[in-house]
Amino acid sequence: MKLYHGWLSSASRRVRLCLAEKGVSYESVPIDMGKQEHHSPAYLAMNPNGVVPALQLDTGESLYESSTICEYLEDLVPERPLRPADPYQRAVMRNFVRWTDEKSLPNLLILNWSIALQPGASQWSDAELNERLARIPTAERRQAWVRIARQPYTPEEKEEALQKLLTLVQKMDGMLVDSTWLVGDAFSLADIAAVPFIARIVELSPDAITAAARPRVAAWWEQVKLRPSFTQARLDRFDVALHARSAITGSTPSRPLS
Repeated sequence: MKLYHGWLSSASRRVRLCLAEKGVSYESVPIDMGKQEHHSPAYLAMNPNGVVPALQLDTGESLYESSTICEYLEDLVPERPLRPADPYQRAVMRNFVRWTDEKSLPNLLILNWSIALQPGASQWSDAELNERLARIPTAERRQAWVRIARQPYTPEEKEEALQKLLTLVQKMDGMLVDSTWLVGDAFSLADIAAVPFIARIVELSPDAITAAARPRVAAWWEQVKLRPSFTQARLDRFDVALHARSAITGSTPSRPLS
């Protein structure tokens, strides 16, 4: 299998964590979002939404949407369960994953894109911007690119996005009252869904997750970091990864899409 992904993308990190937990080998194909490789015809043939990640199967078929990919991997390798056995708990898990996609992701995109993509997009001419917008398949993402290219998010908007992102910590704190993990008594796709967001929250607002402020979430985070999958999935610090990218003239070269 081939995973087309972004190293800093929260959805890509979710899938890399799941692949590592399942022990599934794959070929890593990094996508340069700054160069809009995820809007190329070859990539759109795999993922018509034009976002990362996409998983190309050995059969040549492709899957997209990180939650769908993770569920597929769970079905593919059931002997390493990442879903609760109880049907109700599985439903709770799926509702939480959906909650992170709907409530956490939009706010994290504002914060991440303002750092990682705005500097390059703001340099595009109007003609370059229009040419790039024409390749983006969804109106929502076209508007997001217009914002970072021509209408940068204000400090007030970014602070509001951060505060909304932090509601995840409060939600998790309630879910961890009676268990080490978010749903049921074992590490699951719910925990995997939360990890990329908490990784960024720790960097953006370190005081939000401490033993003093949120002891249950802090203890959960320490347990997550001890799992081999955390190291294997390469959840590098955002600032460190960006610095490394800039050190090699803008971004890491990516191989052509096949």
